[in-house]
Amino acid sequence: MEDQVQKLVDKAWKRYVEMPQDQRLLIGVAGIPGSGKTTLSQIITNRLNAHAAAANPSAPLPATFVPMDGFHLTRAALSAMPDPATAHFRRGAAFTFDAPKFLGLVSALRAVPIPSAPVLAPSFDHAVKDPKDDDIAVLPQHRIVVLEGNYIALDSDVWRDAAALLDELWFVEVDYEVARRRLRERHVRAGIVKDIEEGDRRAVENDLVNGDEILKSRLKIDEVIHSREDGGWVHE
Repeated sequence: MEDQVQKLVDKAWKRYVEMPQDQRLLIGVAGIPGSGKTTLSQIITNRLNAHAAAANPSAPLPATFVPMDGFHLTRAALSAMPDPATAHFRRGAAFTFDAPKFLGLVSALRAVPIPSAPVLAPSFDHAVKDPKDDDIAVLPQHRIVVLEGNYIALDSDVWRDAAALLDELWFVEVDYEVARRRLRERHVRAGIVKDIEEGDRRAVENDLVNGDEILKSRLKIDEVIHSREDGGWVHE
């Protein structure tokens, strides 16, 4: 673990231990497609749980991770839009996500005291290429929730309301060409496209178009982390 990332873990842990027992620490990790925000979110979550286990081995692990993928609109919903072909091609743009549903999740996680029942979030089933409702359970023991997604820091209706409920808002920056390479290879691995050329087209004409919107309409950020080409991190 790099020292720069460890500083983020230490900051989150300090906020957690200072927080009242009946509240959750909510951390949002945003960034353009291909920035590495999912990887960083998982690292942060794992390190926080390792910290907790070292402090009290018998206590339940307090951190969990919820990606935004489950808030994609279904393919059926995209097909019902006025221009379904464009909607399907632009899947991943802000208008192809269910922002009110995401706000509902963050509001439920923000509830004080922490609800006694699990808060359920959707996941994304890559086999059927659609979200799966109520597939991720945030348990009452989970007093640290790391939420990750492209639009968590978007200064736009509904998205900004969800961001306002978070305790920390972090942003992962990445060089354009690094993101482009990661995305085209990811699309091939996921079976979204048949080859690198088609994957590159999708990256340039969809993912990185969305990335421009994310960068131009970014809310005030608490921490900026730069994702390097070698997979390392620089905390600014």
